[in-house]
Amino acid sequence: MKSSNPVLSRLGKAAEQQRTAGYGYGEPYPTTPGFAAPPVARAMSIDDVVVKTVVLLGITAVSAIAAWTLVPDSLTGAAWIGAAIVGLVLGFVIAFSRMANPALVVTYAIVEGVFVGMVSKTFEAFYDGIVLQAVVATFGVFALMTILYTNRVIRSSPRFRKIMIGAIGGLFMVMLLNFVLSLFGVHTGLRGGGALSIGFSLVCIVVAALSFVLDFDQIEQGVRAGLPQRYSWTCAFGILVGLIWLYLEILRLLSYLQGGSRD
Repeated sequence: MKSSNPVLSRLGKAAEQQRTAGYGYGEPYPTTPGFAAPPVARAMSIDDVVVKTVVLLGITAVSAIAAWTLVPDSLTGAAWIGAAIVGLVLGFVIAFSRMANPALVVTYAIVEGVFVGMVSKTFEAFYDGIVLQAVVATFGVFALMTILYTNRVIRSSPRFRKIMIGAIGGLFMVMLLNFVLSLFGVHTGLRGGGALSIGFSLVCIVVAALSFVLDFDQIEQGVRAGLPQRYSWTCAFGILVGLIWLYLEILRLLSYLQGGSRD
């Protein structure tokens, strides 16, 4: 089973390996006479994921507020670009690591906090009150998707997963192409603030919101398979990445609706 989130895809693979082994963490370990069984690791729980997600969100928020307050306006652009590059590198390192390193994940949260803080400060300078609106909308969407998934209104079926993976891959390629073209002075209109930009942002928001269904499913399967507690850092990191993406897209959409663009 695969997720659109590369971090949680690794979680799914680990869960599959755990099931293949025929025993789970917290269950009796198969022993051989004359050999001592290794210590049993505590299994990951939903509470572990929730706590670590809240911790990472708190760190990101504190870092964003600190950057907003301490970084001079003249350095906003440099801080924005620098944090974006460092965050991208850290994100790839964590995503493709066999196991999430807590220290590295916390560092990522700090760096992304600087990035989010600088982006938010720039948008707020043009559109008063837009940051608070985006934050409320982001957590509102996340809460809605949590409720829909918990009550099984939306489920992660094989067909749903294929559609979502294709949609996210397609959006990524479109955004990458749009960015490359913009470097050469070619503007496609996807981020220009017009009707096309609004439509594109709405599509991104819907896909970002639905991607949480895949993430929740992977986390649930990891808990069911009895993966060790340290995997909860992997889950929390995946959720953080999704929330940041959703927040940035909502921020863009609100700016378009208020009559402007911010590439």
